[in-house]
Amino acid sequence: MHNQIRYFFLLFLVITTFPIPLAAQSADGWRGPERSGHYDESGLLDAWPDKGPQLLWETLDAGRGFSSPVIVNDRLFITGMNEARDRETFSAFTLKGEKLYKVEYGNPWEGSYPETRATPTIDGERAWVISGQGEVVCIEISNGNILWKVKGGELYERETGRWGTAESPLVFDNKVIYTPGGDKTTMVALDAETGTKVWKSPPLGDHSSYVSPLLINHNGRRQIIAMTGKNVIGVNPETGDIEWTFGDWREDQGRSIAANTPLFSNGRLFFSNGYDQGSFMLELNNDASDVTLAWRNNDHGTHHGGYVLLNGVVYGSNWISNNQGNWVAVDWDTGETLYNESWNTKGSVITNGTMLYCYEERRGNIGLVRPNRYSFDVVSEFRVTGGEGPHWAHPVINDGILYLRQGSLLRAYNIRN
Repeated sequence: MHNQIRYFFLLFLVITTFPIPLAAQSADGWRGPERSGHYDESGLLDAWPDKGPQLLWETLDAGRGFSSPVIVNDRLFITGMNEARDRETFSAFTLKGEKLYKVEYGNPWEGSYPETRATPTIDGERAWVISGQGEVVCIEISNGNILWKVKGGELYERETGRWGTAESPLVFDNKVIYTPGGDKTTMVALDAETGTKVWKSPPLGDHSSYVSPLLINHNGRRQIIAMTGKNVIGVNPETGDIEWTFGDWREDQGRSIAANTPLFSNGRLFFSNGYDQGSFMLELNNDASDVTLAWRNNDHGTHHGGYVLLNGVVYGSNWISNNQGNWVAVDWDTGETLYNESWNTKGSVITNGTMLYCYEERRGNIGLVRPNRYSFDVVSEFRVTGGEGPHWAHPVINDGILYLRQGSLLRAYNIRN
């Protein structure tokens, strides 16, 4: 009996002294496991042949879209549009590029650039997507069956900007997060198994942005970090309460266009957006109940290509115009611009922790870039051709394979040593 008491007392000490880690967001989805553009891959080529790495396969049957593929086990999943371009589709492929199925799940945005933008989020045997019209959909990935659908845009009276809904769903703790904006709510959590409402946050009377939100853990407290048209917000993931807002982030108050998921590290949040809005760093207080502005930078203003943090430097591109932009590096701690250089035009960037993979959007050049603090150091490059529209889909690396998309074209390249 005394031994049992001693056992439970020691177990109590272990649990209270070393807290069990809190669950994180689903790892298979938008911009990698932490939504940071970082893919933990080693043994990759440090230079490419003149014509580019080995092309393993390609398909022109992905359906038109700007979303990225998601690879889980031996399957690849991607969203696109049907041939009539009046329905969004979810497709499954083998890792040799053979199509297994395609299912129509929702309605695209009817205005400018209707192509699908939502990268699926996958956990276990299910995927969740959000359509351009704000339909939140759960799909069984083994066969494409639609398990449930919520017309979130209609139900929550969404208010969007001129490009509709472009949010990849955040999934954690059996919740799916959607940010409709408007006068009814700002953000909602739906039950991941049924689609029923778990909570909804108060309205800010603000339209939604195009940012896919992020779940962070700060000093043992979790928080959802998101952006609306006019505010950065921190949301309680259990209740939906908005715990802080920050609205002093737009250089031009007439432009409230945000499209990039923030970066989080050591209690700090980095944001960067185009249209002369620049970048800025927010610092959370100890209990994540408020933020303060640490610095601003007017050189690093990413349009919609994302950015990465590597060895204390934020790498990305900036917006000069819709057709022009440079590649920029900024010091994480100080906000100092380290370089601001021209290479083709702006685009998207990811990293494996050793090199940068930069995919410029106009002509489809993909560059293998050494992460030099003071210069944009292109080691190798090649060009993607054969698809349609701008090269806006962010690259993905999985198991030594680089996946690149242009519209309905999807290609897989071997970049292993």
